[in-house]
Amino acid sequence: MEDLGAQDPRWIGEYRLLGKLGEGGMGRVYLARSARGRTVAVKLVQAELARQSDFRDRFKREVEAARRVGGQWTAPVLDADTEAAVPWVATGYIGGPTLHSVVAEDFGALPEHSLRVLAHGLALALRDIHGAGLVHRDFKPSNILITIDGPRVIDFGIARALDAVGSTSGGNLTVTGAVVGSPGFMSPEQVRGEPVTAASDVFCLGSVLAFAATGRQPFGSVDSGVHALMYRIAQEEPDLTGLPDGALALVSACLNKDPALRPSVADLITATQPVAEETEPWLPGGLLARLGRDALQLLEVEAENAQPVAGPPQAPPSAYATPPAPSPAPPSAYASPSAYTSPAPHAAAPAYPMNGGMGPVPHQPAQHWQQAGGYQVPVRFPAQGATVKSVRGLGTALLALFGLWVSLTVIDLYLNMSLFGAYRDFFDGEGTIAAVGRRKDAVDSMDIGTGVSGLVVLVLWLIWFRRTYVNATVLAPGRQRFGSGYAVGAWFIPVAQLWIPKQIANDIWSSSAAPGPGRVPRAALHWWWTLFLTMSCVAPLAGLVELGSEDDWDKRVSVVFNITDDIVSLLAAVLAMVVVARLTGMQERGAAQAAGPPQPGGMFGPPAAR
Repeated sequence: MEDLGAQDPRWIGEYRLLGKLGEGGMGRVYLARSARGRTVAVKLVQAELARQSDFRDRFKREVEAARRVGGQWTAPVLDADTEAAVPWVATGYIGGPTLHSVVAEDFGALPEHSLRVLAHGLALALRDIHGAGLVHRDFKPSNILITIDGPRVIDFGIARALDAVGSTSGGNLTVTGAVVGSPGFMSPEQVRGEPVTAASDVFCLGSVLAFAATGRQPFGSVDSGVHALMYRIAQEEPDLTGLPDGALALVSACLNKDPALRPSVADLITATQPVAEETEPWLPGGLLARLGRDALQLLEVEAENAQPVAGPPQAPPSAYATPPAPSPAPPSAYASPSAYTSPAPHAAAPAYPMNGGMGPVPHQPAQHWQQAGGYQVPVRFPAQGATVKSVRGLGTALLALFGLWVSLTVIDLYLNMSLFGAYRDFFDGEGTIAAVGRRKDAVDSMDIGTGVSGLVVLVLWLIWFRRTYVNATVLAPGRQRFGSGYAVGAWFIPVAQLWIPKQIANDIWSSSAAPGPGRVPRAALHWWWTLFLTMSCVAPLAGLVELGSEDDWDKRVSVVFNITDDIVSLLAAVLAMVVVARLTGMQERGAAQAAGPPQPGGMFGPPAAR
């Protein structure tokens, strides 16, 4: 805390200021004491923001809604003057450092026990905030205070008032440069400028927990540039290295790119519920000692300012003076009972679907959960109103055709090696040109067979690939970077075929993989694509060498290229079969888990729901 400066007021309303706690894009925060002796935190809005009617109107509505947020996990709004020339809001003061200062500056990453208690407390805070019809929108470590009996969330609902200004100045920036959401702890919806719902806070909670457990932001720091960081949030997977195994499933689920597939707040409360009554402090000993010293310092500050005062000086009205009580605010979208109603204590907490914070939307079914490592893993849930079509039959047929093509390619490899031997014997004087001709005829006949079977494999591959793409759009809507036509057409676009099909395959794989531990690695997919590109280069090169052969020596060289082509094709085909089997199995299992209890199944797992 800093001493008051010459430019700082001494009174705001009935509150006498004791010191300055901090300053940000929204305004300044002061430690103050009320006329009744209560210590509070008073946030004074920037004068530039106060002059904008859109901000003032939204600020007034958000403060009214924030007054209804109760519970032990937030700093309650105690008083406010939204009609003053410079609006302000007073909240209960919570003595404790921010989570950011604890992890980044003082003590480092929290142990797993502390992380679970932190997750449970923050989930309960979000339940109270969302229950009042608010979306936090700036859920980050510096807005979370650490106390002896649990975390506390501050600034809920206030950040949303900035959006009224940001919407008129483009994107998330206000005219003063304040960001609605901090870059490292924003959700993909905030990055893309889409409507923000309660699911956005769940994503930010996942980023906060990853930071608390590892000391790093899951999508990297802003050192590489704000735009690069936002791209990683919207498009890339988080770096969860170092996260405790017990928390990996929970954090991975929260960080799903698709808001519809993230767990609800009620699910998070259930997943982090203590299995037994807590008997030990939730924080490490060194941090508890720090909190004790902070509490002692606060007592000293309060003692120094405990002398009786006659109340605020009777001076002409100022920007901070309290005007006559305003008339009751008109009814707002938050006034009537709705889906935001706070759940009863200890009851099964409902999900809080949000529509930009302005009203309820149709209820979505809660995700099913499975127990894993002390936390609970969400089972993949298809998009509402859509179904996953089974690819079991296509996958089985494709594997069978690949098996046939592999068999024919093995035979072709054998015949090419025999032809190479015939050429060698001929040049050594131990063979005849007739023997070379017989083997060449056998190779040409087999090439026809492998070519026809390869064409059939290609057609069925395209059908299977497009079906898996469509299923991926159901399992994880919004994660696909290309339209469905590209699932077939991209394979025939010159030059672009070298990378677009692989990007589509990556999207299908990521969308089909179940969240949490046990995700199927993509190594087979990467190696298959590497060999496929190699085959795509070697096969035409072998054909060109064969067409350009003018004598028997050149033809012998072309046989070497054909042998290389067969070997690369065999490896690529085997890995393609692995990709087909794994991807088909993931989609079948994902659809079956969403439909209900697992059923017995074959190599691909239980059949998909129809």
